[in-house]
Amino acid sequence: AGWFKRLLQKPKPSSVENLKSSHSASSSPSSSSSSSAKSSSSSPGTSLATSSISLSPVSAPDISASDSPRWDKSYDVCICHSEQDVELVEELVSYLEGQPESFRCFLQLRDAVAGSAVVTELCDAVQNSHCWVMLITPGFLQDPWCRYQMHQALAEAPMANGRTIPVLKDVDRKDYPRELRNIYYIYMALKEKSFRQIRDTVMRYLQELCRSSTKRME
Repeated sequence: AGWFKRLLQKPKPSSVENLKSSHSASSSPSSSSSSSAKSSSSSPGTSLATSSISLSPVSAPDISASDSPRWDKSYDVCICHSEQDVELVEELVSYLEGQPESFRCFLQLRDAVAGSAVVTELCDAVQNSHCWVMLITPGFLQDPWCRYQMHQALAEAPMANGRTIPVLKDVDRKDYPRELRNIYYIYMALKEKSFRQIRDTVMRYLQELCRSSTKRME
């Protein structure tokens, strides 16, 4: 009986303890990295998601590459406007062409060929441009040529895919052309902000154009 009690009270083999400690040691790096990740995620700007993005960034398509579909057309942007808004449009064109991407803009008074028919020039400008900015002002609504160019743009790309960019200025929402009701517009309150929105919209379309072209090639 005495030796049987001593056998029951005998401590567990050290190999079991070693196995536990070994298992604990092997799992400690992940647990420590987890705790460090948690502590780092609580610090601003050092989250795990941020660090993973920095290691494998998703780069935006280079719209200026030599093989970019951007060069398939003569212009990136065609500005449709009334003669009353020439000064504002010249500011917009200067802003877009001065960007690092050097957007190519069609400005009717500057780029139309002397002696050519107005209808021909307007149609060519629409067909040879990726995006169309419609500067909708009281003068635009009264100008039949602006209406004509707007209809040409809608016929070229009837679906709202980012190519037609309506910009309202000094026009009530109720006077927004019915033909454009299915397209979101930019309301020009602050000129600088609106110019930036136009630039971002054109950039987004050109980047998506490059992505689609790359996917087709793959």
